Amino acid sequence: MSAPAATRGPRALLRRAWRAALLDPEIYEEVEADRGATRQAFAVVLLAALAAGLGSLSNGGARGILWSALFSLFGWYVWAWTAWWIGTRLLPGPETRADAGELLRTIGFSCAPGVLRILALYDPLAGPIFVLCTLWMFACMVVAVRQALDYGSTLRALAVCGIGFALSAAILGTTLLLLGPWPI
Repeated sequence: MSAPAATRGPRALLRRAWRAALLDPEIYEEVEADRGATRQAFAVVLLAALAAGLGSLSNGGARGILWSALFSLFGWYVWAWTAWWIGTRLLPGPETRADAGELLRTIGFSCAPGVLRILALYDPLAGPIFVLCTLWMFACMVVAVRQALDYGSTLRALAVCGIGFALSAAILGTTLLLLGPWPI
């Protein structure tokens, strides 16, 4: 089933990303149902990853931009699958019906605030910007998971994200140890 033309194109992508960043539950329902929005979700993740890479240019250099993009795209896929598994197998609600694609789309759009990480180019603000964007993205992710998994409770979505975040943090920590900005 094809989505209406109003949901396609750069303007539609920006409008959807903006609404996702504003924690609008309706946009998460919309992209959950729109199978064609997977490409847009990919674009949001990629833009946020490139912004993070550019924001940390002084630490990672040009190589860091590429790694940021690759790991963010991989992380998005793993995170969506993990959230789907936790949400449908470990913590399903009575109304929970979802597939991994729905989580890919909603979680992809929850990365929208990450585009602001480009502001970290200004070194004195880099740390706070990364922290604030991460917390904002986490809040968006809770809404995304709540809507995609049809939870009646934000607390259940918070639990799914918390468990998934712990797993993700362990993977990220290992990645930083192995591929961090350490001289080899």
